[in-house]
Amino acid sequence: MDFEDYEYKLKNYISENNITAEHIHFQNSVHTVEEAAKEANASADDFVKSVCIISQEKTIIAIILGSDRADMSKISNLLGIKKPYVASPQEALERTGYPVGGTPPFGYAAIFLMDEKVPDKKFVYAGGGSPQALIKISPKEILRINKAQICDIRK
Repeated sequence: MDFEDYEYKLKNYISENNITAEHIHFQNSVHTVEEAAKEANASADDFVKSVCIISQEKTIIAIILGSDRADMSKISNLLGIKKPYVASPQEALERTGYPVGGTPPFGYAAIFLMDEKVPDKKFVYAGGGSPQALIKISPKEILRINKAQICDIRK
């Protein structure tokens, strides 16, 4: 699939599920938080990363602020699983249906964990389906869609 196809798939999912979110396509890459912050004229804490994590065949998505890192030990203890690891780009694509750098925080089967700092934000930017797109969405809307567990999962 081309990157445009991933964006189209996400826009359709948003529309079909009555999700309140703004999809934004950029000419330049927004693959990293630094690139995204520059392009969107925002700070790293205005972004969430959807980190794809794997343990014992489980797909776990850690939704954390852009300046934070997911803590594998906390996630392991929280879920009572063997120590998980961050998925490779290929594993993340296979499990979420989206490329790394464009993974949205919803729209596929996973265990969703949202760090406790995220719901405090009025809105956040998240992966928009490709490394050149973002969505602007409220954390409350993300929670409504994916029914994430709110917990302390950052280092």
